[in-house]
Formats: sequence, structure tokens, C-alpha cells
Amino acid sequence: MKYALIKTFGVTALAAAVAACGGGDSSSDSTASTGSMSVGLTDAPVDGVSEVNIVVTGLVLQPADGERVSLTLEEPANLNLLDLQGGAVEALVTSEDVPAGDYSWMRLQLGEQSEFSVLTDEGGVENLRVPSGDQRGLQTSGFVVPAGGEVSFTIDFDVRKSLVYPPGQDQYLLKPVLRLVDNSEVGTLVGEVDYATLNQDETLGCNYEGAVYVYTGTVTEENLTDLNVTLTGDEAETQPLVVVPVNQDGGDSLYSYIAAFLPAGEYTVSYSCQIDDNEASDDLTFVGTQQVTIEAGETTTAATIPSD
Repeated sequence: MKYALIKTFGVTALAAAVAACGGGDSSSDSTASTGSMSVGLTDAPVDGVSEVNIVVTGLVLQPADGERVSLTLEEPANLNLLDLQGGAVEALVTSEDVPAGDYSWMRLQLGEQSEFSVLTDEGGVENLRVPSGDQRGLQTSGFVVPAGGEVSFTIDFDVRKSLVYPPGQDQYLLKPVLRLVDNSEVGTLVGEVDYATLNQDETLGCNYEGAVYVYTGTVTEENLTDLNVTLTGDEAETQPLVVVPVNQDGGDSLYSYIAAFLPAGEYTVSYSCQIDDNEASDDLTFVGTQQVTIEAGETTTAATIPSD
């Protein structure tokens, strides 16, 4: 079976970001009929592949009340989503005037899927397709463009959750998982994992360098779940918001990670060095579970895993 392993946040899976110029005050011109918006693309990390190539041709905005707005890029953006990790953003639209008001969603418009591909770590090139029934999955939640102001959003196109290779298929499928955040309301989480020490603990069953799981709110270690578990209601908080791989930056045993574009608030962070294949529920062992607080515009450093 082919699978996408967990690597770093940015494409934690396949990720996309929409950025608009940050956080303006609409009170200075309440009668204005337009606002300024910029759009970019970011990605959350994924393992097992070195490239996830797509083509973006534009954006479609759906006002809560009014005609759809189409923004066509001057040139199609040929993107390797894995280049957009660790908070990197690809600008798609910059300081674009659009009608002010409430919007129901924003949708990424894709180019010819014959140009989509996945390059595996072994060097093989695989086809990549977005099933027709999942095209609507390329749209985000609602947002507001302030009259006479500027606004900044990021669409996180979570590749780790989106990229699958179903049994019996001869190609990867992209089943989009997107989240939209306001750039003025998000922060960044960084930390380190002492993988050399953890790898000596046979009870953990380490089979690769592992990844850090980030959950919204306070979740006890016994309730932590993997990527494939689908939960609803209050239990949805026990599914990871993002999963980011750890990366060896130097010659020592400390591996680092970064999770960007996290809305301000309380989070539970934990680590597993077992493979999560995103195609079946896995009985993962977690270690180093801790609570962190993310503040808007700030970088929070988590305690080293395992703690002293």
C-alpha cells in the first residue's frame, strides 16, 4: 500500500494560504463600497513525497448577497506545494479591490489536471487528480472584507490530510482539506524533539523521526487521535488541527518543528514517532503531551520533548 507519511507544517499535508493585506480599520471610511484584499498560498508538510505539483489559475469569491467575483491570475501559478512550508506563502493576489461585505466562501480555481503530479522520495512520478465530487472542497469558510479597509487571510491547504493513494487506484487523489485564518489573529509554534533519546525507548516503537500533533484546546493523552479518525461535536477537538514533521537541523539529537498560522488560543501538543498513513485508524503512542498558548503575532516555544 502506498501512503503519505507525516512531514512538516506549511504543506502538514497539502496546504494553501490566502493572504490579504493586514488588519485594517473600516471606521475611517464606512461609506466605501470596496476593500483591499491580497491572496497567497501556503502549505502544511507531508512525508513520503518530495513534490506535490498543482496549477492555480485564479480565485472565485461568493458574497453572502450578490454576484460572484472572479479573480484570474495574470499567469497560471505552477506550484510545488511542498515549497510552501514553515510559514512560507505564495502570493496569488496582492492589494486587490473587491466589493466590501460578508462572503460565504472563497474557492481556488485549478488548471489542467494533466499538469498535476506527485514526485515520491524514491524519485517516481505519479499522477495526481482531484475527483470531480471534491472540487467544492477547494472552497473555504466565510470571511468579511471591511469597507475602505484591508484584510489578511491565509488558506491552509492541508496536504497531509488531503493526499491519499486509495487501494486499487493507480494515482494519488487530492481530497482537499482547507482552513481559512485571519493573519492578524494567528501565531506560530516552534519546538524541539530529542529523537535520539526517544529512539532508545523500545516501548515507543519508533519507525521514523516522527511528527508533532497539535490539537485545539485541552486534550488528555489517552484521548489523542490520529489523522484518520473522523469525530463530530465536542469530540472533534481530539482530532489534530495540524500535524507537522520534525526536521534534523544539525548533527545533534535535537530535531525541530514549526507550526504556523495557528489562531490565537489554547492548544495541546504531543509527539509520535510511529507512521500515520492517513488511510486507516492507527493506534499511535504519544509522548511529551503539553499545553501551550498561542498569541496573535507571536512565536511560542514549546518545551523540549521529552521534558527534563
